[in-house]
Amino acid sequence: DVGEIHSRLLDHRPVIQGEIRYFVKEFEEKRGLRELRVLENLKNTIFETNEHILPKCEQAMHDNLNEAFKRLRAANNMIRRLQEKEHEERKLQTDKLIAGEEKRIVHWETFMKEQQNKRAEVDEEHRKAMQRLKEQYADMEKEMAKYVSF
Repeated sequence: DVGEIHSRLLDHRPVIQGEIRYFVKEFEEKRGLRELRVLENLKNTIFETNEHILPKCEQAMHDNLNEAFKRLRAANNMIRRLQEKEHEERKLQTDKLIAGEEKRIVHWETFMKEQQNKRAEVDEEHRKAMQRLKEQYADMEKEMAKYVSF
């Protein structure tokens, strides 16, 4: 009896457990409804996305990618034409340089031949002049030898 009085006055476990069960039950019911609403909203959002937004996005992406692909192809063609022109121009410049170099080589060889011919002519003129001077001095010596004998 003292135990019963004691348990009624000081032991509140059965009351607290009942309150806890009531609180958990209410919480789970409200939570279940709230989660059900959240899931329903998610389902509606997914349905709307799949039915309306996704096809629009796919179409916009397809259109934009086609346009970008066309622009890239045009830019690629332009760059290829520019590269071909640059290559042709470089080839023309190289050909001009080679032709100019060949001309200079021919001109140099002609110049060197002319210089050798002129040198040979000058050497021949010098040799003839030296011969004339030798003959002139020899004649002068003979003339002087005539006057020395007097």
